[in-house]
Amino acid sequence: MNAIAKIQSQSMNHIEISDLVNKRPDNVKRTIETLATNGVIRLPQIEEVEKINNLGLAIKVKTYLFTGEQGKRDSIIVVAQLCPEFTARLVDRWQELEAQVAQPVFDITNPVHLLQAIEVQAKQNIELSNKVKVLEPKAQALETIADTTHTYTIREVAKTIGIKEKDLISLLLKKKWCYRDAEKKLQPHADKREQGVFLNRPSPVIKNQYDGQERVFLHMRVTAFGLTRITGLVNKEKGNNNV
Repeated sequence: MNAIAKIQSQSMNHIEISDLVNKRPDNVKRTIETLATNGVIRLPQIEEVEKINNLGLAIKVKTYLFTGEQGKRDSIIVVAQLCPEFTARLVDRWQELEAQVAQPVFDITNPVHLLQAIEVQAKQNIELSNKVKVLEPKAQALETIADTTHTYTIREVAKTIGIKEKDLISLLLKKKWCYRDAEKKLQPHADKREQGVFLNRPSPVIKNQYDGQERVFLHMRVTAFGLTRITGLVNKEKGNNNV
């Protein structure tokens, strides 16, 4: 963080204006007084500023001080009267001053500034925490959908979609998304397994009581991604009045 205390307003005196437009300060001063007398601008307030003279000594001189929107307007009129070609330079300078107002100044040695910085940071942390609380459930939901290790049985899929289990099985067999093996169990076709629609989950090893051999059965499961694909297939078939 680089800012806490803000500059209250921007200002420019007639000596600074004279430097910008390459005119003598006394000429700028006379122009200001003439325009004010004629009612074109408002006579600015007078302020003493420190200046280094030709001998290198610090002296105080009285200057006309332009401040705020009124001062900005009047100073532009003054410069336009003196030398119109430098008006753009003056406008640029005012923009620089306004940018300084927008850029607060932070003093790390000032306890008040530090407390303000801590307060601002705490508020930002609270806002960020609240945003996380709102977004986290959505992120978790998306993660669940993308997670192919979270799987479903055909019965669970049919119930979720809102279709009879036997009708769903018939559709998957018809579209060659799956087939029945020698034991009449549903198994996915290789392309659908590779696409991540289905996976085979092995059941615990079972020892055959007749021949003493151990066997592993593969059960077809539908992934979360597969659930979305099958839902799309069912909806498409419903649109064609085939389901």
